[in-house]
Amino acid sequence: MPPSPPDGPAIDDAWVLARRGSRNVVDPLRPYACLVEPEFMPDGSVEDVATVLITNKECPFRCLMCDLWKNTTLQRTPTGAVAEQVRWALPRVAPARHIKLYNAGSFFDGLAVPREELPQVADLLSSFETVIVESHPNLINRRCVEFSERLRPRLEVAMGLETVDPEVLPRLNKRMALADFERATTFLVDHGIGVRAFILLRTPFQGESQGVTWATRSIEYAFSIGVECCVVIPTRAGNGAMEALASEGLFSPPTLQSLETVVEHGLSLGGGRVFSDLWDIQQLATCSRCSLARVQRLTGMNLTQQVDSAVSCVCDG
Repeated sequence: MPPSPPDGPAIDDAWVLARRGSRNVVDPLRPYACLVEPEFMPDGSVEDVATVLITNKECPFRCLMCDLWKNTTLQRTPTGAVAEQVRWALPRVAPARHIKLYNAGSFFDGLAVPREELPQVADLLSSFETVIVESHPNLINRRCVEFSERLRPRLEVAMGLETVDPEVLPRLNKRMALADFERATTFLVDHGIGVRAFILLRTPFQGESQGVTWATRSIEYAFSIGVECCVVIPTRAGNGAMEALASEGLFSPPTLQSLETVVEHGLSLGGGRVFSDLWDIQQLATCSRCSLARVQRLTGMNLTQQVDSAVSCVCDG
């Protein structure tokens, strides 16, 4: 068991699992969601990107803040199921030229996406220009290169950096050190594979100003080691564990103003693309006067990679 932090419980798999609610009912032969959204591309254009949320076995890592397990199975993904999900989804997300296969875990976890299926999945994606998948840094290995070499599109791997805060990263039950993330990034870049980093804004055990500081430092670190794209995710409740920490005063979600500040800083670095994750952003819309304008501003910065005029409001204090 990991050591107990000075301001919170000792967090391990058992602690996280004990606070979970129920799973959603999913079909292993169908993705649990498909959508298409515009995204700013590295060449400066804005193009549609399809996202297929693959149904698969739960990730072996029980990260403190994760709620993706709600749409996973307890059993190993049946061989052929992932390819069938992709085949079913493609006509429903066409004609996007870029696709994300996000899968509530790690694409290179053989229990979630069977290794023998990877060539078939690669062949199904031959018409795309970019394929983006998710993986835990500790599962980055030769399998990624084999998949990339089979693909016609360029491969990009999204990994959770979360935070470079040395006091917090060990508490997230991610079983990853910064050295692991850097090793995985270097390996991918050396093999011509792009890297996208997920960065949390205001993790548990951080105050508002700490959250901003460590999120901006995390973007700086990511760009310094070869990451091309950073996605800033406001840490949210919803998985049981976060509610438990909130009840002890150890977690609160960030403000929209903090998200704006972090994205502005990231864009000012010029090191690569910086996006704010606006999924369920209404959870942070606490001011009736300015929240809509702030969300519109963040949306605009996502699509232009330029810092828009600031929103001012009495809620700024």
